[in-house]
Amino acid sequence: MTVVLPSSYTVRPPSPRDAQAVLDLVSAYNTAVIGFADYTLEDAEDELSEPGFDPATEGWLVSEGDRLVGFGSVVGKGDHSNLDLEIVTADPLVERWLLDRILARAAQFARAYGHSAVQLDAVAYQADAVRRERLADWGFERGTVFHRMRIDHDGSAAVPEVPAGVTVRRGAPDEAIRRAGHAVLNASFDGQFGFTPRSYDEWHASHENFSAFDWSQLTVLELDGEVVAMRSCSNQFVEDENCGYVGRLGVLEKVRGRGLAKFLLRDQFALDAAAGRTGTILHVDTNNPTPALGVYLSVGMRAVLVMEVWRREVTAA
Repeated sequence: MTVVLPSSYTVRPPSPRDAQAVLDLVSAYNTAVIGFADYTLEDAEDELSEPGFDPATEGWLVSEGDRLVGFGSVVGKGDHSNLDLEIVTADPLVERWLLDRILARAAQFARAYGHSAVQLDAVAYQADAVRRERLADWGFERGTVFHRMRIDHDGSAAVPEVPAGVTVRRGAPDEAIRRAGHAVLNASFDGQFGFTPRSYDEWHASHENFSAFDWSQLTVLELDGEVVAMRSCSNQFVEDENCGYVGRLGVLEKVRGRGLAKFLLRDQFALDAAAGRTGTILHVDTNNPTPALGVYLSVGMRAVLVMEVWRREVTAA
């Protein structure tokens, strides 16, 4: 069945100047579900200017008069075998209309990148039972569950001892360190749910665009002259929660079990506490093939929010 929007609605592509309107829409939706915005103006600006995102074909704003009533987007990375969708609206008709646009674009991506089908992922707060039911009705299945983990700081945190034989490289002022961190990221996350390896240039451009990140927040560990672990942090949660954020933490499989992940976590806790942050946050896939959740729990982190990723296969157009 073809969904048609009311004649009073208008549709156009988004642009960075729409960030405030998107923030207002997303904040209202999230607050109704979980009690707080969980989104900032910088988040909106970054999302609308993400390298590789073409708003003319991959984004939609639906308005009634001057009021924004719906926002939708579909974004791919790397080989575009996995795509992320976002739909924010309180209007079921607009929601379905946006989904139809996204499904059509996903099918085009599949054909353009030589895939017989692609995986389309949507994130829903576990508290949002209505949205999860709608996703199921649209043919999505729950793929995995993510926990937002947090540890609180009371003004200080113990500085951990560097593991024997390890050299800590803080910051990435040159290309060599950045490339080494990128290589560890791709190798350590290979095969994990929803992770698509990206070329160095694509990964680098995304970080350059991310307003909450600078290269001083990339740390790598060397063992016997080889970079074997990386940690990428950002200020993503500073504005709204005064917390540091560990975006990615990866350790090569051959050196796991030596305490490198725990060191990187405790090291960041100490840095965040010294900077006056009230806590440190990260996200973890509870179905991660590595024992990541157990590691985070063992260093004192706790789950404060649960999100589910729902997945649907879309065949090539």
